[in-house]
Amino acid sequence: MAAVVGFPNGGYRYLAGVFQYSSGVAAEPGYEIERARFRAPLALAEGFAAVEAHLRAIGRPTTAFAACELRSPAPFTERGFTEFNREYVKTLAKWGLYADERNPVARTNVCPAIDVPKEPLLHAFSYTVPRRGAFGGFVIAGSGETEEGHASYRERTVRYGESSADAMRDKVRHVVAVMGRRLEALGFSWREATAVNAYTVRDIGALMGPELAARGASPLTWHYARPPVEGLEFEMDVRGVARELVL
Repeated sequence: MAAVVGFPNGGYRYLAGVFQYSSGVAAEPGYEIERARFRAPLALAEGFAAVEAHLRAIGRPTTAFAACELRSPAPFTERGFTEFNREYVKTLAKWGLYADERNPVARTNVCPAIDVPKEPLLHAFSYTVPRRGAFGGFVIAGSGETEEGHASYRERTVRYGESSADAMRDKVRHVVAVMGRRLEALGFSWREATAVNAYTVRDIGALMGPELAARGASPLTWHYARPPVEGLEFEMDVRGVARELVL
């Protein structure tokens, strides 16, 4: 499992991931995590401006930005995903978050199959504030059915190109295990989750009980959406936050 790294400028620690996002974040002592969802998702430039304005209004620096949730029009090719991410991290660098291929910010990026956006949108974001209660909170980044590593998605994806009931079971099992390991690494468990999200357009109804709820992935919301890269079929993220609001 990757290292857990402190990010004192943001008031959180993170589980090291890839250049475009960390694998998850957790509030450090003295802080807690809030999540804000836009009533109507915003185009990225407009969304990032709204994030800056919100953080400024509550007296928090841009380095308090800890996680975000994006919605994209359709799954990217591998090359297209890399190009998108290189543009995305420019804002994080400007905010004092991203440097030297190290990125503390967790992220989920999925592609709705209904009400498809015309461009990538910012749906929600999470950030730290001074702690007011007993629970600091965490956000586990979205992950599909891929092994960690730098090989191509085809080489490191569970049952690549398959979507049968049997293949989906294996994919779900893999992703649930990834979520569990990330939770444990940051010092949490499924019991502390306030939201568990699954993203797929495949029928996982028969898997909801034995492969998800029985393994701790509850309370669960199933979103009719695709993972962000071509060839992937199933994604999850998990969060346990102190407070949520709608902007």
